[in-house]
Amino acid sequence: MNSLVVSLRFFGLILAELTVLFLGISTLVGLVFEYVSNEKLGRWLSRRGLMGNFLGAALGAVTPFCSCSTIPVTVGLLRAGVPFGGVMSFVLASPLLNPVILTMLLALVGWKACAIYGVTTFVAAMASGAVLQMLGLSKDVKHVRISGGAQEREKLPTFGGKLRRAFIGAWGDFRGVLAYLLIGVAIGAAIYGYLPSDFITRIAGPQNPLAIPVAAIIGVPLYVRAETVIPVAVALTQKGMSLGAVIALIIGGAGMSIPEMSMLAGIFKTRLVAVFVAVVFLTAVLAGYAFYLF
Repeated sequence: MNSLVVSLRFFGLILAELTVLFLGISTLVGLVFEYVSNEKLGRWLSRRGLMGNFLGAALGAVTPFCSCSTIPVTVGLLRAGVPFGGVMSFVLASPLLNPVILTMLLALVGWKACAIYGVTTFVAAMASGAVLQMLGLSKDVKHVRISGGAQEREKLPTFGGKLRRAFIGAWGDFRGVLAYLLIGVAIGAAIYGYLPSDFITRIAGPQNPLAIPVAAIIGVPLYVRAETVIPVAVALTQKGMSLGAVIALIIGGAGMSIPEMSMLAGIFKTRLVAVFVAVVFLTAVLAGYAFYLF
């Protein structure tokens, strides 16, 4: 009974905190994009070289897209002539880096973990895009078409109208991830209330350096959203799992989802999809070991 009470308390507190963070940050990001036109965004991303990789990763870092939104945007960027390297930096950064994820990490595991996670994944996104461009993998992009097209949104003259539309968009995004959020928080609550701490410490504690690659390997085939992984990771951390292994698990799990895998296979050839999964795994391992350095 005591474990049940502890689990329910964890469930309620974490769910309430994540709900407020998700809606607040998503509304703020949506409001910012009310003032940035698609034409201006396209001009920024058309730069080549490392600046293009930087801007591609930055776009992924500020857009709270799910995988179902990331892939159509990726196709649109490719069709608009954005350099391949910058597009791949966006594809890697988009599911791993956004204000919602960073704010969740900041609130739940602290600024140091948030900073290492953010810097490592951003640099990895930039470097990966540049390397894939140099390797000539742009030829592994299939010729795809977009049925229909993006419709121009109505221009709202007032701040209140823009804020209202931003919140409506945030609410729609929240409804889309609510099931994943509930599952993640429920699993985390069960771990927090019932899983013995000594078991987690023995398998994935700081004294086991192999815990990081193992966590990354486990995370990659999980194919879950970051909103699902983070509550689980918080519970594992409080049970004694090393932060490095937790970060590796988050990146491995959030870097590729089942919808994203299937949609990537529709626009990329098999070799490029496999390389992208390998990049996610390496990013997870490097970010995990970064905690030992800092």
